[in-house]
Amino acid sequence: MDPPENLRSNYGIIFLKGGLSMDTMGRHVIAELWECNEDKLNDVQSLEKLFVDAALKAGAEVREAAFHKFAPQGVSGVVIISESHLTVHSFPEHGYASIDVFTCGDTIDPHTASDFITAELEAGRSEIIELPRGMGPVHIQNRDSKEMNKAPSSS
Repeated sequence: MDPPENLRSNYGIIFLKGGLSMDTMGRHVIAELWECNEDKLNDVQSLEKLFVDAALKAGAEVREAAFHKFAPQGVSGVVIISESHLTVHSFPEHGYASIDVFTCGDTIDPHTASDFITAELEAGRSEIIELPRGMGPVHIQNRDSKEMNKAPSSS
């Protein structure tokens, strides 16, 4: 079933429960990355290059980037793209990074960027979800987990 004429746009169609389709304003990929290369997580220049490269690999148009190195460790950064943004917050002491890739429209696949970043940071464990944005009730799509739901060992 197509959405009502007044709800159609140039954005991708997402299907909700019950079969009703609605337009989305964008796709927001949220990635939790653990067991990452700690040196890479703490290198502000390398992280900035990685995130710019990820945006370009996904076909995005990079507008600007701002990255900050914290003392004694950690980096936060954003790459602004014409289609929205990519962000990172790293915690090298924990081998952890949280990343977001938000793209508007339907020409850029945010998973291309998040998969590239996950591989380059050498994440041993990851959980990646996609959140359709701007369409009402939230329905999180769990894309994949690598060892995330593994039962803890009883030692």
